[in-house]
Amino acid sequence: MLYLDNAATTPVRPEVLEAMMPYLTRWYGNPSSHHTVGEAAADALADARSRVARVLGLRAGDIVFTSGGTEANNLGIKGIAIAAALRRDDRRAHIVTTPIEHESVLESIDYLERVHGFAATRVPVDADGRVPVDAVAAALRDDTALVVVGYANNEIGTIQDAAALAEAVHAHGAPLHLDAVQAAGWLPLSATGLGYDAISLAGHKLGAPKGTGVLGVRGRIPLEPLLHGGGQERGRRSGTEDVAGAVGFATALELAEQERVEASLRVTAIRDRFIARVLERVPSARLTGDPEHRLPGTASFTFAGTSGEAVLLELERRGVVSSSGSACAAGSDEPSHVLVAMGVAPEVAQTAVRFTFPRWLNAPLDAVADAVEASVAAVAG
Repeated sequence: MLYLDNAATTPVRPEVLEAMMPYLTRWYGNPSSHHTVGEAAADALADARSRVARVLGLRAGDIVFTSGGTEANNLGIKGIAIAAALRRDDRRAHIVTTPIEHESVLESIDYLERVHGFAATRVPVDADGRVPVDAVAAALRDDTALVVVGYANNEIGTIQDAAALAEAVHAHGAPLHLDAVQAAGWLPLSATGLGYDAISLAGHKLGAPKGTGVLGVRGRIPLEPLLHGGGQERGRRSGTEDVAGAVGFATALELAEQERVEASLRVTAIRDRFIARVLERVPSARLTGDPEHRLPGTASFTFAGTSGEAVLLELERRGVVSSSGSACAAGSDEPSHVLVAMGVAPEVAQTAVRFTFPRWLNAPLDAVADAVEASVAAVAG
């Protein structure tokens, strides 16, 4: 069985599991405890925080460990926006985003609108899923508390110009939250080059366990906590920290960053050959997302006249596991909100299939392209 759903999750890397094991066995203490076992855990947590910060170009104190990308997005969006609204001298209550964001972004903003009275502007994207920087700039208002954009889309792989967005947003005096969950391991993440104010990451996209993640937020940005209790994570996220998870996350992030440039070049070549073969062999195939500004590991198509779910079943019968889009929306009968926002007809959007590759992919995917051709033919026939 060939697993090509790596945007949904990846296996835990052996190096990550090895790094975690001491903090699941011998040094399992609570990092808030003042004894030898607890202090060993606290030292490991501090080291993991510093290692993550180095990759992101942030300070160690800017790193908040979370339970994953969804929590990081919720904390970053709600925490920054609510803190801004609570400041007496800066009652800003407006958010800018796009309609193709991950559900954790869109639903966090919906919550702020429903419960806290925020206003939100969702800037349209083009047919390839790119948001124009000038359109984002035009949407900014005097009361804009936050701009939230996905660095790379989880369904189609389209990459946004994060640095240009940050420059435009900062010129208006607002902060930028970058959802980089899918971008990590493929694209540069340093705040020095990208200019973001907050960033979300998830460990299970990188070879760390599910349930691990990070919100990086610059210290100058006020953040209202969502979880209250013991005051862990400098009061920004209460709850006993998952020390082994933090160590695993830091290890996976470092490994992915070390391998990033070589892996991106190698997998891009394999991806482009695969895309060309599918488009050549399958008449109904249409590539979704930007053909140039796309993640190295993502190839997504629609197959008009079929059912995406039926094609997936045929592919699995032929030994290929992939998906129709976001794992968070699996089982939904609704067409992809991402594709619909790009102007794809709902009935065509329901034929979408996404192939996402691991960073260690080495072989051409000609046999997979052949399986796609056979699967689409079987469904269409």
